[in-house]
Amino acid sequence: MTTYSAVVTTGIYCRPGCGARPRAENVRTFELAAAAEAAGFRACLRCRPYRVAGPVASSAPELVCRAVRLIIDGTLDDGGTEAQLAARLGLSARHLRRVFLDHLGATPDQLARSRRAHFARRMLDDSDLNVADVAFASGFGSLRQFNREMRDVFRAAPRELRDRRRRADRLAADGGLTMRLPFRAPFDWEGIVAFLAERAVPGVESVVDRVYRRTISVDGGPGLLEVHPGGDDHLLLRAHLPYWEGLIHVVQRASRMTGVDADVDPAVAQLSDDPVVGPLVTARPGLRVPGAWGAFEIAVQAVIAQNCDRPQARARTGALVRTFGQPVPGLDHGLTHLFPSPEVLASADVPAPVRNLAAAITSGDVVLDGGPTLDEFVAAVTAVPGIGTTAAHQIALRLGYSDALPLDVPDEVAVLWQPWRALASVHLGPAPALAQ
Repeated sequence: MTTYSAVVTTGIYCRPGCGARPRAENVRTFELAAAAEAAGFRACLRCRPYRVAGPVASSAPELVCRAVRLIIDGTLDDGGTEAQLAARLGLSARHLRRVFLDHLGATPDQLARSRRAHFARRMLDDSDLNVADVAFASGFGSLRQFNREMRDVFRAAPRELRDRRRRADRLAADGGLTMRLPFRAPFDWEGIVAFLAERAVPGVESVVDRVYRRTISVDGGPGLLEVHPGGDDHLLLRAHLPYWEGLIHVVQRASRMTGVDADVDPAVAQLSDDPVVGPLVTARPGLRVPGAWGAFEIAVQAVIAQNCDRPQARARTGALVRTFGQPVPGLDHGLTHLFPSPEVLASADVPAPVRNLAAAITSGDVVLDGGPTLDEFVAAVTAVPGIGTTAAHQIALRLGYSDALPLDVPDEVAVLWQPWRALASVHLGPAPALAQ
């Protein structure tokens, strides 16, 4: 985890490696920038802690991790409340706030506010979007709210912050908008992009020369994302979108898909000593569990793959896309369509398990937002006719459930990997020798 150092005499917090040298007795440490801000500190102008990856520790309770995923998905943006978030998790808002303060040092609202403000600050640094566009791209409901929260977090108005950006900050792009996706090293882009390439849906996803590309839908309008290596501490995301409102959600989903926002340190520390996966983890400590851009498309491919190998599953999923997906003309690298929605496939002439899954999602019987516990999620998915436990765990793995296990391994082995069985599965691949 990133540990932020806050100096009580200056009211400033810094990221690791900052050149400031305060007296030890004047320093407080925080695991989250949001916690430092909630305690009244502001970001250092020299080291700019808002530009580094600051994931929530994966060792936090499962309830907190589930709530954080929902916050990242925008549950508290656009008028969402802590009471609504708590209701989705089956508890009171008061208890949710208490758990967050105990484990993160900030309330859900404070975490969401910090997340929006940090994203906006990076956009003010890196892009030429005007201030109003930055506000709505960052999930703020109004310019008044944007100005108020930026002053609260950074002690300056957005225009003042734009004037402070450094010459090398701006990211030039040949079309589209380019943004950094910060990560904490080590980060194994080669392993992650290979994982994505093996599962790329024809017509929707493409990997060429270590660059991942895909079509996306933004409120019904087509868009294109490209992710490629950037520097020692970031990937580069280039987005071609119909408009920039809600851009923060696009960037967060891309971050989850590539695994840049994951905290793998506790998992690596535990799994490195395991006789089965330990050598693999030691050899590739930067490998993460790639998430999903489109939860439904991941689910459909997992269901189709129950009865065929991966190349056949990709081909069949691609055929489904060509038949029922919305065409997107004019793109390169084999990108031709958007992935069809659950509403379309729920009444389409597709294999029964796919149609059943689409209907269950449309009706709300299956929720793909990470809100349920792993056991609840697997139970809901396997209640759909034609879907087995392995497929349910494969979906769960890509949705961020750290203990998902889509491999057939002995119980006495799998129990040693808990609660990091998803990462162990990614290291082992689809067919470990011990499962034969």
